[in-house]
Amino acid sequence: MTPVGVLGRSWECKQLDELVDAVRGGESRALVLRGEPGVGKTTLLEYLVERARGFRIVRITGIQSELELAFAGLHQLCRPMMNRLPDLPAVQRDAVNGAFGLGSERAPDGHLVALGVLSLLSAVARDQPLLCIVDDAQWLDRASMQALAFAGRRLLAESVAIVFATRALDDALPGTADTAGLPDVLIEGLPDHDARALLCSVLPGPWDERVLGRIVAETRGIPLALLELPKTSTLVDLAGGYGLPSARPVADRIQAAFLERIAGLPPEARRFLLAAAADPTGEPALLWLVAEQLGIGIDASAPAAAAGLLTIDDRVRFAHPMVRSAVYWAASAEERRSTHRALARVMDPAADPDRRAWHAAHGASGPDEVVAAELERSAERARTRGGGAAEAAFMARAVELTLEPGRRQMRALAAARAAYEAGSLDIALKLLSIVEAGPLDERRRGAVDLMRARIAFTTNRGSDAPDLLLKAASQLASHDMALARETYLEVIGAAFFAGPRAYSTGQYEAARAARCTPTPPAPRPTDLLLDGMAVRITEGHPAAVPSLRAALRAFRDPSLSPEDGLRWLWLICVTAVGLWEKETLSHLAARYLRLAREAGQVAALPLALTMRCVVHVLDGELPEAASLAAEVQTISDAVGTATPLYAALFVAAWRGREAECVDLSRRANEGAARRGEGVGPVVSGWANAVLYNSLGRYEEAAEAANTASGEYLQLEMGIPIWSLVEYIEASARGGAPGRALVALHRLIEVTQPSGTDWALGIEARSRALLSEETEAESHYLKAIDRLGRTSIRGELARAHLLYGEWLRRKRRRQAAREQLRIAHELFVGMGMEGFAQRAARELAATGENIRKHTDNNRNELTAQEAQIARLVREGLTNPEIGTQLFISPRTVEWHVRNIFVKLGVTSRRELRVQAATRS
Repeated sequence: MTPVGVLGRSWECKQLDELVDAVRGGESRALVLRGEPGVGKTTLLEYLVERARGFRIVRITGIQSELELAFAGLHQLCRPMMNRLPDLPAVQRDAVNGAFGLGSERAPDGHLVALGVLSLLSAVARDQPLLCIVDDAQWLDRASMQALAFAGRRLLAESVAIVFATRALDDALPGTADTAGLPDVLIEGLPDHDARALLCSVLPGPWDERVLGRIVAETRGIPLALLELPKTSTLVDLAGGYGLPSARPVADRIQAAFLERIAGLPPEARRFLLAAAADPTGEPALLWLVAEQLGIGIDASAPAAAAGLLTIDDRVRFAHPMVRSAVYWAASAEERRSTHRALARVMDPAADPDRRAWHAAHGASGPDEVVAAELERSAERARTRGGGAAEAAFMARAVELTLEPGRRQMRALAAARAAYEAGSLDIALKLLSIVEAGPLDERRRGAVDLMRARIAFTTNRGSDAPDLLLKAASQLASHDMALARETYLEVIGAAFFAGPRAYSTGQYEAARAARCTPTPPAPRPTDLLLDGMAVRITEGHPAAVPSLRAALRAFRDPSLSPEDGLRWLWLICVTAVGLWEKETLSHLAARYLRLAREAGQVAALPLALTMRCVVHVLDGELPEAASLAAEVQTISDAVGTATPLYAALFVAAWRGREAECVDLSRRANEGAARRGEGVGPVVSGWANAVLYNSLGRYEEAAEAANTASGEYLQLEMGIPIWSLVEYIEASARGGAPGRALVALHRLIEVTQPSGTDWALGIEARSRALLSEETEAESHYLKAIDRLGRTSIRGELARAHLLYGEWLRRKRRRQAAREQLRIAHELFVGMGMEGFAQRAARELAATGENIRKHTDNNRNELTAQEAQIARLVREGLTNPEIGTQLFISPRTVEWHVRNIFVKLGVTSRRELRVQAATRS
């Protein structure tokens, strides 16, 4: 029989029943119950618990006063499961230990903690289905909310359910938007018939039907309002319809009803309720200790229990989350402070120093250096646990309790830095305003300017970011030259994203300023890179090659710190591209990706994956490149961020898939415009140029290539220079070789000084397109020879294609067929469909019969299965694959079984043998 509490909720109950049945059957589910206060979310959770017989059930409730204590809610949820922590992969176990303050070798990335939690839930569910309930999720601390929402998005085959109850979507409430991407059930008021039935269940006796109708209408059918308001309403309100209507929202009226019931309790009972409300852990023993500290008798809980507001058994539980809130905020400020002071006194400083510091801070009535110093120590512990938001919260509260101006500035600056690193940019800006409220010396002024510039770059990667960073570097130069030089390098990096418009302002100024600063006697890799970049910008590419090569050697050194690698390897990879150093690029991109994976730095992974994807594309390994592009999508989906599309765009362009490439270009340009990234149209222009050259649509290719390089006064390394190559081919094959001469001269300016086989091969192929007769053939043969010494198979195949096309036009059919066959076979083998079709058309024009290629295995595996199959072939275990793809080992196991069935193998060894045979 449906209980009164879920009267009129048949559809919602059906959703919960289906969830329970699915989890019993081995699936996993996540669900968000969303609605305004009092609408019945908690009652539906109770219904769910009743239905989930045989499940292991763990539950927590978000507490507003602990909103900034990183991982506090997650710790409460996972505490009963910690015996399964040894089952986790080492890197995840270390991350979870660090987050929970149990000791860790490093500060973990928050998403690595989340992955560890996913694996922990999966391990626990091996014994019996697991149901995790999170009530009042909008008040859960941000780190816990993000970790659990992450786990919810990655659930598949673990027999785990995570159900959140949260307020209706509201940007002003912290946790209401963090569940994006999870199935959502909107809980609304009861239908009129059911609302009247519920109201009559607590109002025995005859009442005016019009009055009942008014109450139902005013409460909008919200169950808690229907149940609670009559308890505090007068007969005038209910009987004859003479009461005046309330102007307050329903949630306020429910809160007022609770407050009225609380006000009717004896003073000692109200103080006892306040002590329970201030402690979110729900530990009865701790509550009794606090009561003793406050001089509250043991019988003080009885009136609250009799009023139906509180129960105490193995845990302290309020009748509804709104009761806790009503109790806490109904008390005076001094009553709340004295309660927090009592909590701080009874807490063990060794076992839980951070919560003790938090309560001591809330108990302070004015500036208190002792408590502020304790908060500062808690902030440092939060930093080592990877809790950036908690670090910022501890430091921000320490600022409020600090009286001495200089120390207050120092702590505000540290708090701003922590808030920035945690992604709380608005909070960081407010804290910077506190720093700027007092007098600043040059050092602090420079630090503030640098922080504001970095926030601006993170918020909007437009052309203003280089100028802001340049201003900060100028402030720092007089007292911290090392940091100033790093900031000049940041300016150059910011200009890379800002695109062509940034080169006439910030980048040149940074380069000139950097050249005026002395290089240290023992230069760091970043010093060498800055010097090389500055020379390139001020004197041109040829002059910079020696110093840039020195920087490449420094970054290849095994002693390079992981911190420097994670921060700068993306820029040194671009440098390797600019110097046409393919082997160095492969080495550095692999190292960058490995460091990002080992550090669990989700923020760095998309760029690291993109760099590695470029290497695979150059090598003609498009399936591997597509797998990495899919991984970028996987990570973005897992953490709920916008997907960087450049890797997928690289793959689509070289595959020659027009609809996909054009769509990705449009989406990439829209995203770049939102972020202010001027480099977006550059990348999409080059990609479209490759696409249209592969399809033989040369006018469109020339136009796209010109978009990617035409606005640069001095060509940036990488894509803009590659666009010259596409422009030369498009113009020459489109019958307008004269237009390509300027582009060829610009290309030679960078290929000749670099002098590698890659550079000279591309240069020779481009020269051939604009040369006549014997000279052209000599250049084609040189291009094939040079590129044949490299691993860059796509460009080599294009050299064979262009040479074969030239031979066919010279009516040398047999020689043309030989070159075109080589090109066609290479393109087909690499999956470069557009270029393969272009080669096939040319072969057909020579009279060749084209053998049709089939791929019997195409489309058998999903994108994620293809990723997992690749990693299995590389020898990774299920836990290692799970860590890399942000899924649980059990989900990997489920996918591997499907892969075996689809590919007709029975073991990992057979899968590797099959791949080697096909290769």
